[in-house]
This record gives sequence, C-alpha cells and structure tokens, in this order.
Amino acid sequence: MFNQTVKSYYLFAGLFLLGISIGWLSSSLWTTPDTQSTDRQPIYWVAPMDDNYRRDKPGLSPMGMDLVPVYADNNNDEAGVITVSPNIINSLGIRTSKAQHRPLKQTLKAPGMIHYDEDSIVHIHPRVEGWIETLHVKSAGETVKKGQAIYELYSPELVNAQQEYLAELNRNHKALIQAAEERLKALQVAPAFIKQLKKQRAVSQTVTFYAPQAGVINQLNIRQGFYVKPSSTLMSIASLKSVWIKAQFPESQAHLIKMGQTALVTPFNHSNKPFTGTINHIHPSLDVKTRTLTARLHFKNTEQTLIPNTLVEVSVLQNNQQTFLSVENEALIRTENTSRIVLALGQGQFKSVYVKTGKSNEHFTEITAGLSEGESVVTSAQFLLDSESSKQSDFKRISHPLDFPTATVSGVINTINLKTHSMNISRDAIKKWQRPAATLDFLVEKHITLHTLEKGQKFEFTFAIINGEFIIKHINTQADQNTMEHQKHD
Repeated sequence: MFNQTVKSYYLFAGLFLLGISIGWLSSSLWTTPDTQSTDRQPIYWVAPMDDNYRRDKPGLSPMGMDLVPVYADNNNDEAGVITVSPNIINSLGIRTSKAQHRPLKQTLKAPGMIHYDEDSIVHIHPRVEGWIETLHVKSAGETVKKGQAIYELYSPELVNAQQEYLAELNRNHKALIQAAEERLKALQVAPAFIKQLKKQRAVSQTVTFYAPQAGVINQLNIRQGFYVKPSSTLMSIASLKSVWIKAQFPESQAHLIKMGQTALVTPFNHSNKPFTGTINHIHPSLDVKTRTLTARLHFKNTEQTLIPNTLVEVSVLQNNQQTFLSVENEALIRTENTSRIVLALGQGQFKSVYVKTGKSNEHFTEITAGLSEGESVVTSAQFLLDSESSKQSDFKRISHPLDFPTATVSGVINTINLKTHSMNISRDAIKKWQRPAATLDFLVEKHITLHTLEKGQKFEFTFAIINGEFIIKHINTQADQNTMEHQKHD
C-alpha cells in the first residue's frame, strides 16, 4: 500500500510539472500581439491546459495552474492571430507561397485493359450439319495463319453436293455445272477442293476447312467428334494487327471525356514504354454496376507487343487554358467536411481560416471562397501553426465571407449553458428570410465569453447556419446599453 501511495504521488507530481512545462513552452513560442502591451485589460482568463475553461477574473485552473489572461487585439480585427518569433520560424522551416490565378490542367487517370480489336474477330460456323472428324487446333490461344487447316467435317449434305457436281460434269451441261459449283462454294468448300474434285472425279467423305485470317483462336467451342450444325459457333479467330484499349472513368469525370482527346497509356507491368493514342469511341451510357464511363482507344499492333487482357493506366490531359485562384496542395489542411489554410500575415503573424475548394490537379487546388489573390499561405509546418491558432480562432474572415447564410437580429436570453457554450434565445422576426419570431437554441463561438451575459438580457447578435446548426458569430450589447442610458436621461 505504501509503495502504491508513493507511486501515485510521483505520478501526480510528474503530470503537474509536465503541465507547467507545456504551458511555459506554449506561452514562449506562441504569443498574441496583445501580450506585448500592458496598457489594456484582459477580456477573459483561460486555463493553460484547457481552452474551454474561461473566467472573467484571475484564478486557478482545475489543475491548480494560474489562469492566463487573453487580450483583445487592437492591431488585427480577426481572432486567432498568433505571433511567432523569427528564430522559431527558421527552426520550424516555415515556407510560404502566394495564392494566384493559374491554369489548372487536370490529368484524368483511369484504369484500362487491352482487348482484342472486336472489329477483326471472325466467328466460324458450319453451313451444314455434320461431325468433326479431325480438329487441327486443340485449344484457345493458339496462333493460326491464313489458309491453315483448322478442322475436317463429315456431312451427308456435302457428300450429296459433290455427287451432284460430278453428275453434271458427266452430263457436260454448262449451266447446271455452274449451279452445282456455286452450291459447293456457298457451303464454304475451298476452291482448291473443288478443283481437285473436278480433276479426280471422286467424292471425298470429309471436307477440310481453313482459317479465313491469321490471328489467335479466341474461343474454341468444339472437340473432335462433336456433332455440329449451322447454329453452332465452332470457334473465333481474333487478329493481333490492332487492339482496343478500354478505360473506365468515374461518373464525376464523365463530362470531361471528349472524342479526339489525346491519352497517354502506361502498362502496369512496365513491359512497354508509355505510348499515346486518341479516344475514338465513348460509350453512350454508364456502367450500371461500376458507375463508370467507358472510353475506347484504337492502336496498331504490328509488332504484337500489346498483349490482350494486360492492365494499363490511361491518362487524359485537359487542355483548358482558363485560370483559377489556387494554392499549392501542400498548403491545405483537409478534414472530413472542411478545408483550412494558414495565412502568413507578415511580421511573424499567422492565422488559420476556412476555405472552400474546387477542382485540383497534381500540384494545385482551386480556392472558391475564403482567400484573395496575392495573399501568402503557409506550405510547411502549417499543422503546428493551425493547432495553436485554432484554440482562439473563430475561423471568420470579414473580407472573405464563406457562403454560409447569416442574419443579424435582436433577442432575449432565456438560459445560458456554460458547459455546452450555448444559449436559448427568443429572437425577433427575420424579415429578409421571412421568418417569424421564435425561441431556439444557439451554439456560441468559443471566442465569445458568456460570463458577461445574463438571463433576461436583450441584445443584438449575428448568427450563421452551418451544417444545420445555429451558431452565434458576434454579439453586440452596446446598442442595448445606449438605449437604456437614453431612457434614464429622459
């Protein structure tokens, strides 16, 4: 028991000293401009280890530490401005860049695959019923040459056609001989076979059929001995002289894909160097399951280095010359629903602000709200600066308001909740929104102290609707106090 008590004592003492060290380090590195002046009075006191613990007079924090005074900044209207000494800026390696208008040439990348040129695929069907006596190709993937024997067929109909042809030759009736020969050709009997039949005058029980083009056996649906008929697809032969590449672009990029665009194709297996092609077909509808748009490119493959079913990456460069206000991607601090940047205000001052982003490429991102051209943004060590600035910042830029709906209205305080930093207010009607008077709960920005407000007090406030929440951004009790003073004099 004694050992546990000693351990607990040392643990508490260690945490207490750590808190004092962190508080001292924070106050030495990050200082607001107001702390450099002794002529002004603090607006409130805050705990060094808990920014939510605020009081309107000096005292001790729950951890027993002295509360730190926070002063209003007469040199800067925005909250959350921090000042960093030059030696700290150098040691942190803080870099900045300018927000400026740039052409954001987007490169649209999508996975793709090499396919056989479907226009070159030949499907082979018999013209008669019969049995496969001999199959000269054994499996899919075999290469064949044009005119190469691929199978031999026994068919009673072919035997009858040969006998009819020989009979007409014996009768020497030219018209009927011509008709019998045309019938054999219609049944896909090779001219060489007809010539041999005419010469030897002997019927063959089987007829050999040949490959109509060079290529690869893409499908093989028969085996030796199969019974086949005209509806049977015996096999298909795909040429390798040209190939298709099909790329699947996400639905969000579908409107950017156009006919005739140049694309860079890079094989994933790096078996070939990247090569360029042109989009020559765009599928008119999206794939229902993958929600992607299929774009097709056509390539010659005379050296047969492009292998079907190989995975590739297809990159389409957008040639849009329009410029957009943008910053380097490294400057953005992204969260699930918002984006922030750290402004470099000059003279060692920095501030975090919310921004809205638009399109982007590999290097830059468009800023649609919250930033002006020429302003400096931090591109390195900004997470450290953002963390300190966020403790006291309301993330509001008067000169660059974001697109949140705001209204200024008068109201009466019903309740004040210091724990949730919120108030219940009976507000007046809002004419510009055509909203009647109502009693609602409002969250209050953290930089606004609630200790100077009282239940039943009437005041004017500005609030915004952010993600469905009513958030008070600014309060003004001075107008109400002036009115009360006038009433006293009257």
